[in-house]
Amino acid sequence: MEPVAPVAVSLADPQLYINRELSWLEFNQRVLDQALDDSVPLFERMKFLAITASNLDEFFMVRVAGVKTQLAGGVADAGPDGLSPAEQLARISARTHAMVAEMQRCLREQLLPGLANYAGIELVRPTKMTAVQRKHLAALFADQIFPILTPMAIDLGHPFPHLRNKTTNLAVTLVREGAKAASLAVIQVPGMLASLVELPPSPTGPRRSFALLADVIALHAGEMFPGARVLAAFGFRVTRNFDLAIDEEESADLLATIQKEVRRRDRGNAVRLELEAGVGADVRRFLAEALKLGDDDLYEVDVPHAIGDLLPLCVPAAPVASGMEETTAVGPRLADEPFTPQVQPRLRDAETLFSEIAKGDVLLHHPYESFATVIDFIEDAAEDPNVLAIKQTLYRTSGDSPIVKALALAAERGKQVTALIEIKARFDEEANIHWARALEEAGVHVVYGLIGLKTHCKVAMVVRREKDGLRRYVHFGTGNYNPATARLYTDLSLLTCRPQLGTDASNLFNLLTGYSQPPVWHRLVVAPLTLQERIIELIRAEAKLARSGKEGRIIAKMNALVDAETIRELYEASRAGVKIDLLVRGICGLRPGVPGVSDNIRVISVVDRFLEHSRIFYFRAGGKEEVFISSADWMPRNFVRRVEAMIPIEDPALRTRVVAEILGTMLADNVKANLLRPDGSYVRLRPGDAEPQLRSQVRFLEIARAHAEAAPLATMQLRARTPVSLRPSPRRGRVNTTPPEREVVPVVVAPAPEPAPAQQTLPTRTASPLPER
Repeated sequence: MEPVAPVAVSLADPQLYINRELSWLEFNQRVLDQALDDSVPLFERMKFLAITASNLDEFFMVRVAGVKTQLAGGVADAGPDGLSPAEQLARISARTHAMVAEMQRCLREQLLPGLANYAGIELVRPTKMTAVQRKHLAALFADQIFPILTPMAIDLGHPFPHLRNKTTNLAVTLVREGAKAASLAVIQVPGMLASLVELPPSPTGPRRSFALLADVIALHAGEMFPGARVLAAFGFRVTRNFDLAIDEEESADLLATIQKEVRRRDRGNAVRLELEAGVGADVRRFLAEALKLGDDDLYEVDVPHAIGDLLPLCVPAAPVASGMEETTAVGPRLADEPFTPQVQPRLRDAETLFSEIAKGDVLLHHPYESFATVIDFIEDAAEDPNVLAIKQTLYRTSGDSPIVKALALAAERGKQVTALIEIKARFDEEANIHWARALEEAGVHVVYGLIGLKTHCKVAMVVRREKDGLRRYVHFGTGNYNPATARLYTDLSLLTCRPQLGTDASNLFNLLTGYSQPPVWHRLVVAPLTLQERIIELIRAEAKLARSGKEGRIIAKMNALVDAETIRELYEASRAGVKIDLLVRGICGLRPGVPGVSDNIRVISVVDRFLEHSRIFYFRAGGKEEVFISSADWMPRNFVRRVEAMIPIEDPALRTRVVAEILGTMLADNVKANLLRPDGSYVRLRPGDAEPQLRSQVRFLEIARAHAEAAPLATMQLRARTPVSLRPSPRRGRVNTTPPEREVVPVVVAPAPEPAPAQQTLPTRTASPLPER
């Protein structure tokens, strides 16, 4: 860990700032800590380990690749923390090597044995396979795997092949007939096949057994090279620079440019090489030289596949222990207790969602309260004949988005529909291009945002004709319009028809579609225009109150705190006597607890079942209590390079709920909260001897259930929505939205499937079960 910074005269002292890359690695360690925690259910521990590995993939693809690019370009400039690119890479390598070693031990010594002992599932490596299992694999390989494979020799006539990002490959050393020396070949493990192959169970082992696809191919590598003797076959995996470099101002067609860059992305420079443990020194050296990597870029792993490929193992072959109890008759519980997002009682019996919003603002706390209300907001607008226009931003959405379908339906029915789709959203570029084209075919006016900026704000506006004229209904959110991640991330939604917020929402969309900046923003604070200035103004106001002897208080919840100017203002406020609590889930560049500088600042990170994603800012303001939600973290990219929105919570009851119920509960967490220490490390908070345990996310689940049970329904029913097919109609070239008759469909819970028998047909790879970012 970094040394504790001394009291510094200058707030520009690099010792007062934690490097963002090293801080992010500490966040990933907190995720890994959940995988190491034996109080967490076994399947959830596997998920946390897979998320840790997936996070590292992205970290290397973007952040490490960026630092390497700086170093290669001769950039020597240091950030606020004073570390040069070379110093950063050295510290990153040391930290990540230690982390990867800990991940491998967790998988090898805890999780895989746990799956065998408590879930009846084992991963069988080649040395442990029975004769029956090997015979089964031999037939399977010949029938379903061998025809797909392409062996690639490496010699003067066969240069080292290009290997795609994050694919698993085998390095095969062999001796050809008549040759004096061994040679090397590469076999790419087919990405379209599932990474796990089910085996006949061992008579004395767990009920279900699986092998890695890479191991199956390695066992039969000799069949790929007739006339040669295979000496060894080891798995390896390459990670590449996967970021896009786009000059928007020089691009005549941004959509086409991004499509072209996405196709080229797989050819980025290698930034990391993962090698199966035991690989020979000669092979290790050859691969490193072929990929132009140094020793610091090489990582030994037990399993050549991505850890996320092992998640299909987390299906019990024995009765599942569930519920909140720590153990049951069959051993430790395997999975978290299922939960159902709740619907607020005031919304259940509402005549329409719009009529309820007209009575007063609605605040939703996701995932505890259902995101279905937000979907209903757009779907109701699409079907309501009194709705004239819908405008919405889309940064990331789900694969089969009901919101996109509702926008298409609205356009087909003649409403004015505008969708601002951010096609530069990292790793979602292709999906967003698909949605953009589908919506254009439906008649939606699609806009790609402003040159040089990403549109990150989450805003949807509905213009509705009512008796007293047109009224604007607006949804503001802290998270994406993605029903899948809305069950995994914590976020806030505000539904309102306040006139000034409606006017500001209209002005925001006009800014995005027509470059027309309004003369004044009534209540909304927008980046990159005034958000940073407003945040600093609010911090300074608290410092001024503290200097005058009054109470200064700041509570801010966000994903990341990096902006150096904002951190300096927080230091100044702390010096003035302002009490500051920061709930920062991920990166934090501020160093708390430094005497004379930040001893009034406490930083807490909560890492639990759901990814903390909401942004909430509270300023006491002399008792007036200003509360905001936002799409923005306190980072330069959010302040300068993105379109963001910060929205005031104006209803007094909702303000109280946000401050007391949400922020207050999180600050009291003593189970899943981690305290940032001055040296940059974190320590898990624990309750005192007489202090009861409080796990904030469990408490929020209890609160949502209690609210919902206050007004129970005799029968829970779901309304069937008009299905929309996002395919061009042959007759009109538009989206086919012919509605069937509406009906009421009762909720039906399907029984859990029986465990599958040993596979005779090799399954294809399914979508990643990891949450989307």
